[in-house]
Amino acid sequence: MLYRICRVYALVGVAVPVFGFAAAGVMKVTGQTWVIVSIVLTVLAAVVLGALVLPRQAELIEGGRDGAGASVRTPSSWRCFVGIFNLLWVAVTVIMIVRPGSTLGH
Repeated sequence: MLYRICRVYALVGVAVPVFGFAAAGVMKVTGQTWVIVSIVLTVLAAVVLGALVLPRQAELIEGGRDGAGASVRTPSSWRCFVGIFNLLWVAVTVIMIVRPGSTLGH
């Protein structure tokens, strides 16, 4: 069930950068550092989710072993990637709220 939720979340998550670009364009802030950093972190989070978390969840469902035969149930093999993904999203959220260096707050 968690794997299915994460797959749907990954697909719906594509809307986040699209909405972000649209909002940044309307606000005319696409070139500001805080926007660029948040976009880079969002892309990194997508890579971590798509390349590291979802495949390991699928391997766990299929039998609990990765391609090298190691167990994917150990914290060092995939749970750390979930934590990294979450930290990246927290960083994006904080940047989007605080907007360091933004000229919007005058």
